[in-house]
Amino acid sequence: MSALPLPRQRGFTLIELLVVIAIIGVLIGLLLPAVQQTRESARGSQCANQLRQIGLALHSYEAARQRLPPGYASNSLASPPPTDRDVSTWDASPGWGWAAHLLPFLEEIVVADGIALDQPIWQPSSLSVVATSIPLFLCPSSTGPRTPFVVTNQQGTSVSHGTGPITVGRSHYVANHGQESCWGECGASGTGLIFTDIYAGTTITVVHNGDVSKVADGPFFRDSAVQFRQFTDGTTHTICFGEHSSALSEKTWVGVIPGAFTHPSFSTPENGPDAAATLVLVHAGPSGGELDITGDPIIHPVNFPTYHVGQMYSEHPSGGYVTMGDASVKLIANDIDLLVFAAASSMSEGEVVLAGSL
Repeated sequence: MSALPLPRQRGFTLIELLVVIAIIGVLIGLLLPAVQQTRESARGSQCANQLRQIGLALHSYEAARQRLPPGYASNSLASPPPTDRDVSTWDASPGWGWAAHLLPFLEEIVVADGIALDQPIWQPSSLSVVATSIPLFLCPSSTGPRTPFVVTNQQGTSVSHGTGPITVGRSHYVANHGQESCWGECGASGTGLIFTDIYAGTTITVVHNGDVSKVADGPFFRDSAVQFRQFTDGTTHTICFGEHSSALSEKTWVGVIPGAFTHPSFSTPENGPDAAATLVLVHAGPSGGELDITGDPIIHPVNFPTYHVGQMYSEHPSGGYVTMGDASVKLIANDIDLLVFAAASSMSEGEVVLAGSL
């Protein structure tokens, strides 16, 4: 008696297999943007939370010291002048920036205990500490470098103050100098054309003699000692801190080293190396002498396509986060009105920033 034939096993045809693969590919293509959006939302929330912590630390500092930390500390106006004072900018030791002063209020006690704010950044005992990477100062959305970097001069050669190359920890957050800038042009008894009326574009000449307080109209500048009561435009309407991704240029939590320069990661017609103050500070514009290719004063909010090393820059899709004077955090849209951003960058110019305009 012959055996019955086994039932035939039916498999996928090549066409069916290709259809299945195509369907899976379409589903993955539909899911990826949602996954990426979810991840960016989480990164954005983390970045905003870090800036909020910095804002709260600022209030704790002001309560303890009765003033805000300096944009960076320098003995520029001491008499006799310090021997390490830069002949062009008048930047000098100790150089510690706003973030270094906030360390004890950010629970970074170990790092804070390893530095002496009354001594130069480059003193041998501090060199290993200033190269520390502090996660709080690194935005998770930044695609640029996250590791410490060697501070260099305008030509790209490492800066040394008798100790060899100086390596500093990176930061993706910067402090607001205001509308005006006073970087390389704020040494000696130089003068500058300062745009004081952002609506009329009129200018006056200010003789500063190295005193940046005569120029800056924001909360942080060289040797600043601002109090919240000086925010006559309102703390809720004044920007203190914001983002600057290292995809555009290097920034540090440490401070300013005389003779150093900030170098852009890419060049544009209006972007190049700038003086050491831009390692920790940015401004909004307009500022005397800063003109676009048409000769008009430049205002550069977050992600403005001039891409200055002295502007805020974020890699979040829709804008960048800033910390206001009341420690609240706002997302500044890429298409914000230029005059509104400039008004929010000054602390006592008298402009009115309407609710919801930021």
